[in-house]
Amino acid sequence: MNISIAVLPGDGIGPEVTAAAVRVLQAVAERSGHRIEFSYGLLGGCAIDATGQPLPDETLALCQASDAVLLGAVGGPRWDDPTAKVRPEQGLLGIRKALGLFANLRPVKLAQPLLHASTIKPEVLAGVDLLVVRELTGGIYFGPRQEARPGDEVAYDTMLYSRPEIERVARLAAEAARGRRRKLTSVDKANVLASSRLWRRVVTEVVQAEFPDVALEHVLVDAMAMHLIRRPAAFDVVLAENLFGDILTDEASMLAGSMGLLPSASLGEAVNRHGYPRGLYEPIHGSAPDIAGKGVANPLATILSAAMLLRHSLGLEAEAQAVEAAVDAVLADGLRTADIADGAGPVLGTAAMGQAVVERLALRGG
Repeated sequence: MNISIAVLPGDGIGPEVTAAAVRVLQAVAERSGHRIEFSYGLLGGCAIDATGQPLPDETLALCQASDAVLLGAVGGPRWDDPTAKVRPEQGLLGIRKALGLFANLRPVKLAQPLLHASTIKPEVLAGVDLLVVRELTGGIYFGPRQEARPGDEVAYDTMLYSRPEIERVARLAAEAARGRRRKLTSVDKANVLASSRLWRRVVTEVVQAEFPDVALEHVLVDAMAMHLIRRPAAFDVVLAENLFGDILTDEASMLAGSMGLLPSASLGEAVNRHGYPRGLYEPIHGSAPDIAGKGVANPLATILSAAMLLRHSLGLEAEAQAVEAAVDAVLADGLRTADIADGAGPVLGTAAMGQAVVERLALRGG
């Protein structure tokens, strides 16, 4: 298979972790007989510095011409002014919107060797294997807004959703649940918000009409924040609107002990030349400017994002499983990066951890 991947390293530790993931993908291609062409583009703060825009036209065109997109992270202290007219985060929101990536998939599955890496008791974490599906192009991040103006200190953001936006992400989440344990938990704030009442009604209608084999429950977002810590193993697929999903997935990352372990996939309706979704794949962590350039960042979330890329945008399930198995093997062997160091094994830097994954890849031809 001939594959084209757009790589957007971004800011902070982004270039370091994407380099490790690219090396793993190169090894997969070499050992499976595929050919991958990597093309690089600017997004976020580095794009602002180079072009004045967080999402240059050239970057968007590159992504639209590729089979999939691998992203590092955006942002940093030098672009931190929230009142600035141009900010790195606008590039991230913009590319999601421009590519029609309406659903973000964030799996949280704990590796047995890391049960003690979390601050939560191991007996609470046992058996955790959940998938959060976050709506990505609607809600308060994209609704009408007004910045506070001098002399008129009033500002607002609007949580806005339409039936079609809710229907499509509900279908995707229910389909994912059907392929797992057939349980879907929809998160909202229907006791207060009008948009949440529409959300709850539409999700119910979609699941009852099209997925009668999927058990659906509705949970208020504040209760869900508690349940994720108290009984995380009880959940299978969790569906949430944009803001709620953003917050809950950061909380869920602490179940695994570090944001450096959790990948994500952003998918839409557009397909690539192979007939699969043209997705965007990124670790859920930020740019971590405090450790940028030091070579100590954990690349495993980005490597696992590359595994999701192989699965969802290329249909290469065996290759995806091989990458995931290699990550499991690294952790089982006691290898750690600084964020998950437990004193039981050697602490590796970014490149060395990536190479350790490559060495454990078991693919036909390798």
